[in-house]
Amino acid sequence: MLRILSIVGGLCGAASLSQYPAFSQQYTQRLGGQVDALSQVVADFEASALRSGLTRTQAFAQMTGTPFLNDRQADMRRTFTRHAVLSDNLAQLQAATPLARLAMPHRLMDTETLSRTWDDFAPALPLTAPGAVSAGAGFFGGWAGMSAIFATLAALFRRRKPVALQRQEPVFTRKP
Repeated sequence: MLRILSIVGGLCGAASLSQYPAFSQQYTQRLGGQVDALSQVVADFEASALRSGLTRTQAFAQMTGTPFLNDRQADMRRTFTRHAVLSDNLAQLQAATPLARLAMPHRLMDTETLSRTWDDFAPALPLTAPGAVSAGAGFFGGWAGMSAIFATLAALFRRRKPVALQRQEPVFTRKP
């Protein structure tokens, strides 16, 4: 029974993880759209600063004095930071092969993009090499996880045999 449950755990892991390559591809596509939109905002800000004869830093320095300008400056700083982080993640994901993306889940951490990708994602049968590798890793992970859980539970509830007191006979040695 435990073997069957472990295999079921492995199959669940395989079915789940086999979807990662397709999901990461869709995430990367959405991420590209996010970076394009943020690039436009960054370019517009820098163009406005340039028309006024200012650098980015100088333009930020002038965005003070009122609660609105202070808030707008903070918003733009967050936009520039987000643009830099997402651009780096996009470059890394685009440069990686589908198999290499298996080791890059930390590059799929933009919550807004992740949430929107998940909302539109529809699981499909993985017919690619990365899908097969993911399925294999998921199967092994699910099987190993379930086996470990059941082994731990079995060890907790296993009856322990009482340790019998063993009588030791004295050892006599001859003295010459």
